[in-house]
Amino acid sequence: MKKQLLILFTLFLLGGFACFCQTEGDGINFVVKGNVKGKETLAPISGVSVSTNKGTFTSTNALGEFRIKVSLGETLIFEDARIETVRYRIKNDDDIQIRVEGYGGPSVQKRETSSISNRAASLHQAFLDSAVYYKKENIAKSIDFIAKSIEQLGDRGNKKELARSLTALGEVYLYHQQYDLAIDNFEDALEANKTIATALLLGKTYVTNKDFKKAVEILQPLLEMKNMVPFQSVSLFETLGDANIGENKVRVALDFYNEGLKVAKKNQITPKMTDLNSKIADAYAQDNQLMEAEAYYGNSLQLASKLAPKRALQEKEKVADFYNKKSQYNEEIAIRKNSLEELNRLKSPKKDDTRTDLGDTITTQRINYKIANAYIAQDKYNEAIPYLERSIVEADSEDDLIVQKDATRKLSEVYEYKGDFNRALETYQSYVALVDTLYVRKEQEISRAARFNREIASTQSRITGLEQERELSQSKYDLALTEQELAEESYKRQRWIIYSLIFGIVLTGLAAFFFYRSNQQQKLTNNLLALKSLRSQMNPHFIFNALNSVNNFIAKSDERSANRYLSEFSTLMRCVLENSEEDFIPLDKELELLELYVKLEHSRFPDKFDYVIEIDDNLDVASYQIPPMLLQPYIENAIWHGLRYKEEKGVLKIKVESKDVKSVEVRITDDGIGRKKSASLKTQNQKKQKSKGMGNIQQRVAILNDMYGDKVAVTIADLKNDSTGTKVIFTLKKDK
Repeated sequence: MKKQLLILFTLFLLGGFACFCQTEGDGINFVVKGNVKGKETLAPISGVSVSTNKGTFTSTNALGEFRIKVSLGETLIFEDARIETVRYRIKNDDDIQIRVEGYGGPSVQKRETSSISNRAASLHQAFLDSAVYYKKENIAKSIDFIAKSIEQLGDRGNKKELARSLTALGEVYLYHQQYDLAIDNFEDALEANKTIATALLLGKTYVTNKDFKKAVEILQPLLEMKNMVPFQSVSLFETLGDANIGENKVRVALDFYNEGLKVAKKNQITPKMTDLNSKIADAYAQDNQLMEAEAYYGNSLQLASKLAPKRALQEKEKVADFYNKKSQYNEEIAIRKNSLEELNRLKSPKKDDTRTDLGDTITTQRINYKIANAYIAQDKYNEAIPYLERSIVEADSEDDLIVQKDATRKLSEVYEYKGDFNRALETYQSYVALVDTLYVRKEQEISRAARFNREIASTQSRITGLEQERELSQSKYDLALTEQELAEESYKRQRWIIYSLIFGIVLTGLAAFFFYRSNQQQKLTNNLLALKSLRSQMNPHFIFNALNSVNNFIAKSDERSANRYLSEFSTLMRCVLENSEEDFIPLDKELELLELYVKLEHSRFPDKFDYVIEIDDNLDVASYQIPPMLLQPYIENAIWHGLRYKEEKGVLKIKVESKDVKSVEVRITDDGIGRKKSASLKTQNQKKQKSKGMGNIQQRVAILNDMYGDKVAVTIADLKNDSTGTKVIFTLKKDK
């Protein structure tokens, strides 16, 4: 029953709040979402600047989507160099869909060629949103989400998305006052993708880190840019003013502040108008121009009253501090009492607690303490005591030991000024106890800070690993702790050494590769020249032997046989010369040449041998390749050194058959006198000289096998056990 009542009560509150939003108009802020796409193709447009006329700013993600905090009646401004500026007035909290005419072709092409899928882009944005959500309360968790967003990029190398992740990481470190780390990540983000927003953040961080010269260096070039939205222009002038204030260049700072104020007034950016009036007042106060400072503080107070209560209270306290420095204690006290009333009203249970988060400086205990100090400065001790007592009680309830300690010490001094030494001693003893408690707490805070740093370091190691995988130039995510600086520098040097070694190895490898390729090309050239030379030697050798045969016929006065022989020989020579420049010819052509050659030789020695050529009918002879004139010298040897010296008639047999699927065997056999007896018949001069044709053949086979991978194999053996006859076996492999 209680649960049902709670649900009904919640629904009632939500309904009442919705009605309140609709009736109150511009005073209520809410978040709207939407997208920006091309009208013709519905291609999403990323990186579009979305701002309000009050200064709120965001941009569209990779899917063209955005979320922004607005109020009714505000105007949204959509600006980008690729599209015409679009203005949209907020009338309700419905989703906003902006369709841009004339945009689509380039966007579609970019989307088609982009390696980022829609799902990966959505996850990347979701992780960044989660990182922003946890930025204030859990830095380790926030960094972990940023690491996950970088993981979504994978190997796509999308510099724009990487820059967004690095910028978000810089903002996390900036919030937690890790300024060195924030600067490193903003610089890396700018290196990946230059944007105005990131440059402004980097300049602001330099100012916060009191590196004013670098802030000016990074921000000064932005003054030349023409495509900045008004809010960015105001922020640029404001940050440049802050940097010059830091360098004590008050007049230059005032010029920048006034330029920013002009832009803010023109575009009605009220929060910035308040900030700039306040900073102009600070500058005049620093320059001891108190009247001008008071005038601008008055303006800032008036403008702040129109903003959120938090901002108004901050400005009131700032002005009160100004009056304190001028020793105008009555004005200071009046403002601080007004701040107390407003702060107590905001802390009322009827108010939304989320609106009272005013930070550490604006608290009731601190304001009461400052009011008491103003009374003490006027020697009004009795008026100061109640405020000091309230400050002590409120600080105790809020566990604010610092204010409680200071107020207790001040109260002890007041009692001493009044001569009430017993109370002064009692209060001083309380002060001493508070100092001891504060000391213990400081030690605990130091311990927590050390543990906090270890947690961040643990989370940071994951991002460091991602950076190494993406080959980033240096580690961007290690904590800027003093004890790690030397180790970090050593790590960077070692990494550069490794990169140099890798680069040297790559160069050496490339040099070796090019040397090897050049060597192989030279070797191929040499082989080709050698083959050409050997072929040129084969043809004259063959012709010389053939002409000897013709001469033999003429010597016998057999003119008819000589003419027939020359006719057939000319046919053979034409074929030989046609193939003389080729490394390989089809096997069937080589067999035709051999048959013609054997026929010619048989016509010379018809009584010495007969011949048989057998070719397997199932074999596709044309599919095999063989070097031209490779078989002829072996057949010539069989006839001239084997069969010619045989007393009875011999047989020359050439058989071609398949050995396996990828090779064929050519077998040349003769039943002549054999190699051993043939060698014994040679003259002494013949023994000294090797057969030119056979040596030529061996060289050709060796070169061709080197070039084409053992394509030809040759074996020679005796045909019979009694060393008579000879068999030569050629094995040819088919091309792959």
